[in-house]
Amino acid sequence: MPRDGSATRSKIMDAAEALILKQGFSATAIDAVIAEAGITKGTFFYHFENKAALAQALVERFAMLDLAHLEQNMRRAENLSRDPLQQLLIFIGLFIEGAEELSEPYPGCLFASFVYEGGLFDDATLGVITDTYSAWRERLGGKLREIVEAYPPAEEVDIESLAEMMTVAFEGAFIVSKTQREPEVVAEQLVHYRRYIELLFGGGKG
Repeated sequence: MPRDGSATRSKIMDAAEALILKQGFSATAIDAVIAEAGITKGTFFYHFENKAALAQALVERFAMLDLAHLEQNMRRAENLSRDPLQQLLIFIGLFIEGAEELSEPYPGCLFASFVYEGGLFDDATLGVITDTYSAWRERLGGKLREIVEAYPPAEEVDIESLAEMMTVAFEGAFIVSKTQREPEVVAEQLVHYRRYIELLFGGGKG
């Protein structure tokens, strides 16, 4: 009976992701991944044809987990309130709650690491990142359109830009958290974003 190699494949990917977040993709050699994962070279190449195949698998896994997190928190927020503004505030609050549990600086975003070295990847790999960011913008943009209908904003709003602001807050906070060695930065920046939403739309029904 053949053995299930999924655990080994995940072990390789976990090791590679940790190294990439620490030192970048170009600086992460296959031999370093092999050593970090504690496997043989033959085992690595059994699971991944080359470094490009590993990169594709990593970005697809990261995207799947990222979108699952987005949808899980949005559905939870929608179950907790019928008001679209409160739903968005709860949604942001759930991410704040998770960020407040960080005891170490956030290690970073795999997407950002790949984008910084975009010339090393093919269109398919970078396309996964583009599609994932677009999914966030569309999901949050849809919620913001509901909010605008119920609560005319205090200022003119570009919905797509406002939706992207949460991603911008995340990515910027990850960088500052890591460079300043301050784990609390991610939660703090999300709190600012939530307060801006509250001010823009008057706080809703409470």
